[in-house]
Amino acid sequence: MTKTIIVTGASSGFGRLAAEALALAGHIVYTSMRETTGRNAVEVEKVAAFSKQHGIDLRSVELDVQSQDSVDAGIAQVIAETGRIDVLIHNAGHMSSGPAEAFTAEQFAQLYDINVLSAQRVNRAALPHMRAQKQGLLVWVSSSSSAGGTPPYLAPYFAAKAAMDAMAVQYARELSRWGIETSIVVPGAFTGGTNHFAHAGHPADTARAAEYEAGPYAGFPAQLEKAFGAIVPPDADAGSVATAIVDVVGMDFGTRPFRVHIDPTQDGADVGFTVLDRLRAEMLHRVGLSDLLKPRVLV
Repeated sequence: MTKTIIVTGASSGFGRLAAEALALAGHIVYTSMRETTGRNAVEVEKVAAFSKQHGIDLRSVELDVQSQDSVDAGIAQVIAETGRIDVLIHNAGHMSSGPAEAFTAEQFAQLYDINVLSAQRVNRAALPHMRAQKQGLLVWVSSSSSAGGTPPYLAPYFAAKAAMDAMAVQYARELSRWGIETSIVVPGAFTGGTNHFAHAGHPADTARAAEYEAGPYAGFPAQLEKAFGAIVPPDADAGSVATAIVDVVGMDFGTRPFRVHIDPTQDGADVGFTVLDRLRAEMLHRVGLSDLLKPRVLV
């Protein structure tokens, strides 16, 4: 069945790959991004060209996840054009790289805004429509760093993704009785196929960062890159994340997995999350709220 789908942060990377794959699977898909008439105008043209070339329904919508007004307007446009939102994919995010101490508190806050508060803004705009429909799906693109092995120098990003994952878990429980299902897609480290590393932010306190480079962590970024280059398989394909999302969306309501792991480096997040999710589920069983673990069928 054709679904209306919104993918946040879809100008590139996992978001664009997922949007294209979902549209090719027969869905109406909105690639949301900011500055559609500015720096991302070329991406809007690419989306339109891809849609025409393949005879699919892939659209663009202006949606700056850091602005509630922009989010509200973008969601309103989707509703006006299609009348519904069946699937909302939280993909928007940004990475940073450098010693944690060299990032200002404001930079940490900005990363939190992009990776966490963005989803809250979109939820507040989209969920009233999805709850009124009495059925829907939220897909959250998390990170294996929240429960697996993690390298240093990515602290602001890892902290934000962990917060987003925690929020996804709580939203799942608060939406299940509304008939809204949740799946959390957990990618591992992909060093190619996305712009995460190429567009990563860097510490504003360059003097503090220089102290690390002049001290015992001299040359550490190169050391880190070499270490990851050795464990990420050469055939690691970022498109596999898009494929996993398409598979989840295509499943019947109530049968979707709570988590899906796509991790070429096998950093152990699948084990870590299995334990965490089991503990959380057991608590709900103990207090008589186990119905929250599965979405209620309302339609």
